[in-house]
Amino acid sequence: MPTAYITAPPDAAGDIARTLVDERLAACVNRFECDSVYRWEGDVHEEAEVILLAKTTDERYPELTERVESLHPYDVPCIERFEEADLLDRFGDWRAGAVGSDEPV
Repeated sequence: MPTAYITAPPDAAGDIARTLVDERLAACVNRFECDSVYRWEGDVHEEAEVILLAKTTDERYPELTERVESLHPYDVPCIERFEEADLLDRFGDWRAGAVGSDEPV
């Protein structure tokens, strides 16, 4: 099962995280404040951002990325897929039940 690593500006991160969970595209989204230094259009920028770690399933990952792209204010949002080599079975079961199902978890 994958975790999506997403960076977003602070004023958009909460809405993105909430939407992913509300729409059952992610079981959980962790948010971490960070300072990013990056190159954009030939210049170096330094900005406050929020790292989002969205726990999802293989089946829902494509929809999750499409939804993040539609919500995200950046022209080129950072969306990276991390695969877990090892996962607590109970957590994997909870994640699978919380994503893509209307059943309460």
